[in-house]
Amino acid sequence: MTVGYLKRKLSRISQGDIYKDVEFLEYATQDNGVFAISKIYFPYVVVLTQDCDLQWDSEVGVSLKNQDKKLISVIVAPLYNFEHFKVGEHLSELGMKMQCIQGNSLINAIQNNNNPRYHYIEFGGVNIVDSVIDFKHYFTVNVEYLKKHRKSNYVCQVSPLFREQLNLRFANFLSRIGLPEKK
Repeated sequence: MTVGYLKRKLSRISQGDIYKDVEFLEYATQDNGVFAISKIYFPYVVVLTQDCDLQWDSEVGVSLKNQDKKLISVIVAPLYNFEHFKVGEHLSELGMKMQCIQGNSLINAIQNNNNPRYHYIEFGGVNIVDSVIDFKHYFTVNVEYLKKHRKSNYVCQVSPLFREQLNLRFANFLSRIGLPEKK
């Protein structure tokens, strides 16, 4: 599915924003005074946090009277190169071999967004390859980190119609009821 996109002024973080080169703190440990920090860098992520919450967060910065709407972090999901995804190599830099997606029916289901776990996106006019989001892979990014890197890392924004569809599919996936496997 080709999505519409917007290049917009960078007034605030918005739902559907796509950022490049986003850092994820995998873990931080301390052992006998020695600190170890592991970071993962994702080439592209899309912001999934609701836009009304992001709007309130941006307005809280203006008013110090009440900060109960201030966000600490923003939910994002990585965009994976679809060709790498199909052969299970989209997380190879992390030493992970994922399932190969084979068969035209499964590939077509993913590309038509008929598989609830994945969301396929084609970007016409933006220098991003056809991508897929795996709804099992999401994380949070500190709001201040995104604000600090917004000017250099903002790429574009998914248009409102498509970002609502994306978030609805994400919410549906998260709210599914897991049933035990039959033995």
